[in-house]
Amino acid sequence: MLKRLRGRRRAWLIVPLVLVVAAGGGGWLMTRDSSGATASTTETVSSQTIQQTVSADGTIAARTTADESFAVSGTVTRVAVAEGDRVRKGAVLAVVDSDALVAAREAAESSLEAAESQLDDDQDAGASDVQLAADQANVVSARATLADARQAVDDATLRATVAGTVTSVGIGKGDSVGTSTTAPTVDTSTTSTETSAITIVSTGSFVVDATVAAEDVDQLKKGLQAEVSATGVDDTIYGTVSEVGLVAQTNDSGAAVFPVTIDVTGRQEDLYAGVSATASIVVKQVPDVLTVPSRALSTDDGATYVTRVVDGDEVRTEIEIGEAYGMSTEVTSGLEEGDEVVVPGFTRPTGSDDDGGGGEQRQMFPGGGQLPPSFDEMGPPQ
Repeated sequence: MLKRLRGRRRAWLIVPLVLVVAAGGGGWLMTRDSSGATASTTETVSSQTIQQTVSADGTIAARTTADESFAVSGTVTRVAVAEGDRVRKGAVLAVVDSDALVAAREAAESSLEAAESQLDDDQDAGASDVQLAADQANVVSARATLADARQAVDDATLRATVAGTVTSVGIGKGDSVGTSTTAPTVDTSTTSTETSAITIVSTGSFVVDATVAAEDVDQLKKGLQAEVSATGVDDTIYGTVSEVGLVAQTNDSGAAVFPVTIDVTGRQEDLYAGVSATASIVVKQVPDVLTVPSRALSTDDGATYVTRVVDGDEVRTEIEIGEAYGMSTEVTSGLEEGDEVVVPGFTRPTGSDDDGGGGEQRQMFPGGGQLPPSFDEMGPPQ
């Protein structure tokens, strides 16, 4: 009757895990005699918040990456940054020679003045509507040309579009940059290419570029919360799913996986792009679930029982159960929060992991992380 979640990528978490043990002490201590048998303990029935999670593996990446390039062609006269520099949005990165661009702007200004003067003269002379329409079109065109020329002068100075750290500088003083044109060939038309000059990545603001197993992707959606463990960072990092990919990829083992992006919450000064990360994405959360240790359950003629401690006496009590969550099972009736139940001991084969000496104490769960041999990481055997 006990249920167990299957699959390597899913897990049920109990938050928080509260253990009250009659034996006292900071953990659950079980004594074992020379026969390998452990003594029973008692545990208080409590309500828990249950979380079902999906695991995602990936890499930390900067939230924003900007490849800054000149929008105009020219010869670089100054590079104002080097790799590793931190820059603010709008900071000057590099400059190209603007003499030709300034000359084009001045010519555009003169053309606009001439077009406006011609329109005024023709209006004063009572020119035809056709002529006036042509003059007005010339003025509009001249204004557009001047606006482009002014923007080109501004674009001679390359500025940072984001704040962050300069990770790559691909230009130097004297280099030619901007849009270059390739002559057409037999099979292609004329093409233009733009040289990427400087790359900037955001600092302190990160995402996790991860993948999840194909069987789990249907449970994911934008906005789900996640806990992230990153290499080299001791503290738990929190994040939110911002994107779930629709096209499957193939991982190193040949299995189908789907890309997932997780936005890391807040600024992280001790996090670095490129390190490995594992995220536990919460896909289901159930509050106030009354649970007992699964090992406290027994069955007889299709009914489920626990041994309840009442005024120091042990009373066999029939209960009804729901889902199994890891090493705990939901109780739907028969127990109340605060009841104490007996958790039976278990027997290890003597001499299986030590010399079998009597009286040895072993810390079993909180802190020690050891599991009875009949349990795996996902819960009790069926």
